[in-house]
Amino acid sequence: MKTAIIPDGFQASAEALAMSPGIVSGDHIFLTGITGSAPDGSMPPDPETQFRAVFDKAAGVLAAANLPLDAIVEMTSYHIGLRGHFDMFDQIRRATFAAPYPAWTAIEAAGLRREGALVEVRFVARA
Repeated sequence: MKTAIIPDGFQASAEALAMSPGIVSGDHIFLTGITGSAPDGSMPPDPETQFRAVFDKAAGVLAAANLPLDAIVEMTSYHIGLRGHFDMFDQIRRATFAAPYPAWTAIEAAGLRREGALVEVRFVARA
């Protein structure tokens, strides 16, 4: 059995994209890949703004399931130009999480679905 997590304000995009921002399956929550787009859907040109938005959106999806951000146990990040912004992304990641840190894989990608996105992150959390 699985249950969708759709935070307030995500219903229209979830329906338009035919996806759930999060899915509860057993004791885990799987979040759809998250980019750093602004609330209006635009993609900020600034890497730091995008990276912070990714973690803020993940926190919002988990909050809709009554979970804190530190429920995340694993993340996979897909980067455009990984070496050009890895240090900044890692600094924000380190400031976001406390030990024990989530398992993490970082991958350089040739492209992402959202135009202008520098990163898309997939998260798994434990309920």
